[in-house]
Amino acid sequence: PGGPDAPGDAADDADPVGPHRACAEAVRFAEALVAAHAGAHGSNAGIVRLFDGYGPGMRADGAGTPAALIEAALTGRPVTVPGDGSGTHPLCYVDDMVDGVLLVAAGRSVRPVDIGGDEEPTAAEIARLVIELTGSRSPLAFVEDAGDERPRPRPVTGFAREIFGWLPRVTWQDGLERTVAAFRDRPDPVPTATREPTEERMGEWWA
Repeated sequence: PGGPDAPGDAADDADPVGPHRACAEAVRFAEALVAAHAGAHGSNAGIVRLFDGYGPGMRADGAGTPAALIEAALTGRPVTVPGDGSGTHPLCYVDDMVDGVLLVAAGRSVRPVDIGGDEEPTAAEIARLVIELTGSRSPLAFVEDAGDERPRPRPVTGFAREIFGWLPRVTWQDGLERTVAAFRDRPDPVPTATREPTEERMGEWWA
């Protein structure tokens, strides 16, 4: 488990009753259980923290995800980014993310391993490239940032590189191009859920 709310150095000192802390504390508890069981029983276990994954097959109802931006551009709706669009996202293409998970699964370390992109384009850069790649006439719209003003945590991938030899190979530009192409080839409309998109639902995938 992992992602934007995964515990880390910045999260350890955060308000324990903040709006996103239930998720962060649940992740912390799960990681502690895995580490304790592995230590007590020698079980083959690993802990992976995933950050900002994207690619073909991603559901488009997560606010601010590349998939949501692509769907908006392909349907001619405004492509929206929060605030002034300067927020960054350590994008990691799905192929690289799966490779990282498999490497950790094949290892014997239960130390948490961050898997995420080492490039951090801004939300505005991502949206502009999506509009360019889709050839859309959709406008780029800046909307009110509904976040809680927390700085987004960044993946620290040094351990994944040193111990498992992992590093992302697909640039965020190439990954977006592949994702746009896959969305164009879908026979059916991009799947969406009935409830409103929220940050907590970012990164979910359709089977």
